[in-house]
Amino acid sequence: MELKLTRPLAFFDLETTGIDIVKDRIVEISILKINPDQSRDIKTIRINPTVPIPKNTSAIHGIYDEDIKDAPTFKDVAKSLAKFIEGCDLAGYNSNKFDIPLIAEEFLRAEVDFDVRKRKFIDVQVIYHKKEQRTLSAAYKFYCQKEIENAHSAEADILATYEVLKSQLEVYPDLENDVDFLSKYSHHMPTADFAGRIAIDKNGAEIFNFGKHKGKTVEEVLRIEPSYYAWMMNGDFPLYTKKVLTEIKLRGFQK
Repeated sequence: MELKLTRPLAFFDLETTGIDIVKDRIVEISILKINPDQSRDIKTIRINPTVPIPKNTSAIHGIYDEDIKDAPTFKDVAKSLAKFIEGCDLAGYNSNKFDIPLIAEEFLRAEVDFDVRKRKFIDVQVIYHKKEQRTLSAAYKFYCQKEIENAHSAEADILATYEVLKSQLEVYPDLENDVDFLSKYSHHMPTADFAGRIAIDKNGAEIFNFGKHKGKTVEEVLRIEPSYYAWMMNGDFPLYTKKVLTEIKLRGFQK
């Protein structure tokens, strides 16, 4: 089943130095852009993370320091990547929790605007876990009856993810072939930031989703305990979380 699209949908996958969205860096990115007419554009770039890749991580994705020593840095390619996915909704496998937060951090470090407010996000893993509880390799075998060749390469993984999503639409009649529906279905609890530190309650207010102020509105906490803002801004939180926190704080000043 082909996807019904009103604007391009970009599937992407990252290979990285690790799984910490604050500290780790991208070493390879692959983007598969599906256009509304079903034509495809694909871009795969290896990136010098400017930090050593741990050996145990290289053993997983097969990319070693020697392989990327002459590759461009993310800052070198940030503007061209942003242009490639301009106007696209985004999709991936575990992308809401990892790939999107990490690439947002990289764009912020490169000082390139990564506008997320008008985009929809489809996480194929969330759909799969709600339906079957498996990994990408198992999902590909289950839905497509094939084995992933060259698993853990970014390009192989996004091609498999794209095929899995199309098959999911055929297997589950309750899934609508609509990006808005799939984006909403891909989320658990609405969040204001990618890392899920700031959630959105049923009334549409931003609330803290961790720590001693969990469940309290961000505006209320920043008003009663202004030092909490400084603690978060100086803490080991993602840049995007800090960006959202600052926007809420500034909004409070305007009231």
